[in-house]
Amino acid sequence: MPYLSLDQLKLREAWEKAGVRLPEYDVVAMRKRSAAEPIWVHFGPGNIFRGYVAALQQELLNRKLADRGIIVVDTWDPDGNRSLEKVYDLLTLVVELHADGSEDRSIVASIAGVADLDPAADGLTLKNCFVAPSLQMVSLTITEKGYNLRTMDGALTPVAAADIAAGPDGDLKHSMSILAGMLHQRFLAGAYPLAVVSMDNCSENGKLLRSAIVTIAEGWQTAGTVSHEFIDWLENSGKVSFPWTMIDRITPRPSPEVQAALEADGITNLELLKTAKGSFVAPFVNTETSAYLVIEDDFPNGRPALDKVGVYMSDRETVNKVERMKVMTCLNPLHTALAVYGCLLGYPTIAAEMRDPLLQKLVRTIGYVEGLPVVVDPGIIDPGEFIDNVVNERLPNPAIPDTPQRIATDTSQKIPVRFGQTLAAWQERDPKHPATLTAIPLALAGWLRYLLGYDDNFQPMELSADPLLADLKQKLHSIRLGDPESVTAEALATLLANRQIFLVDLHEVGLADKVRTYLSEMVAGPGAVRATLARHLE
Repeated sequence: MPYLSLDQLKLREAWEKAGVRLPEYDVVAMRKRSAAEPIWVHFGPGNIFRGYVAALQQELLNRKLADRGIIVVDTWDPDGNRSLEKVYDLLTLVVELHADGSEDRSIVASIAGVADLDPAADGLTLKNCFVAPSLQMVSLTITEKGYNLRTMDGALTPVAAADIAAGPDGDLKHSMSILAGMLHQRFLAGAYPLAVVSMDNCSENGKLLRSAIVTIAEGWQTAGTVSHEFIDWLENSGKVSFPWTMIDRITPRPSPEVQAALEADGITNLELLKTAKGSFVAPFVNTETSAYLVIEDDFPNGRPALDKVGVYMSDRETVNKVERMKVMTCLNPLHTALAVYGCLLGYPTIAAEMRDPLLQKLVRTIGYVEGLPVVVDPGIIDPGEFIDNVVNERLPNPAIPDTPQRIATDTSQKIPVRFGQTLAAWQERDPKHPATLTAIPLALAGWLRYLLGYDDNFQPMELSADPLLADLKQKLHSIRLGDPESVTAEALATLLANRQIFLVDLHEVGLADKVRTYLSEMVAGPGAVRATLARHLE
């Protein structure tokens, strides 16, 4: 009865009987080399990192194309890493789920250690890693909200302002401040080159990351706590690069069904662990088989041979085209539309929603009709083939236990990229065209209806976490269920003009009245959400 631990890796016959592929290298020796001369640090070791990025490095290790792994850090909930390290020896059982119900299983051991945020701690610290000349790259999967330094009104958040006041050696709280502080340590140690790589689903993610880091650093310079030479080094792309990327692999929360299947094959100790902050840590990650990673090849201190394991290493223009194809048209906006309507209409999974002809019509219209015409073909991945795969195979895959509630998390951070980019592209091409759209404004109105906290049967529902949730609910406080007249232009004027939320002013692109009308129809009574979709899509 094997379980995840370094000692249990010796039970090869038991693992093979359970259909699990094991690491093909000396894990302990790899970890010692990684601690002594780190090459890769990763912020945010969540499911997509463990189920995809770490698996890429694992393949390099298996093929003897690398001899060191990835050191991880979690700035939001370090207890998650500690639980993973203490209970599972930093091992992850990755389960790839095929639509026919079959699975591919492997133990990923490429996480080489957990870096302590305290520079005075014994053992491996984040500072140790950053001052090492060997460090080649720092990557991040911290979600869109992890880069946000500002409130809805554009002012610095209290956390960001406090971190700037504290200086680079202070008790920093925000991920961007912590990263900027570590970059300052690297500068002081010898100004060694480094690539800092966002792998999050953000438009122009490298630009977003660079802007956040420079904002913190310039705040420190203004306060006199860092030198202008540090700013010069940070802004020198030959010394510190911020490559743009596009990552794509659906990695839902750990599924009880997958856990049961693993246990049925004799694997034990698979219980989820809960930290004091409410994070869940599982020894396994369930994921789809499709996966894409495109990275701008700009690494001033060298890089792992990711191109040998299926990663597209390309130029910035190509990465940007691929990212825009996926994030603003071919996958992410479809996901977000399904998320809010799945919650409103009571669907348990994304796959179940794709069996609803009305919701399938919604996402097909968003993708094929309203998005695809403004997508530029990136050349390395065909947009038509990509969206065909998403709509016909990936989203309907019954083996992927993805929920609308998971996808609905942090929607305010996703709206400007997943819908605003398309509206901006249409506005640039033909200023009159956005007003003719139907499905995208239905998605936006559906999100506002979702924020009221009641489903289509007027039953209360729990809203997913969002950093702007309290502010958004306050702006919608005058809208009442069962009262379409409460959805006035005055009630929504400020919100629909907010470029931080929508990227564009919905009044200027001619969609404010349409979104307001759709929302007023959706609050009319029980069943009004579905009726509104049917009325405007059919």
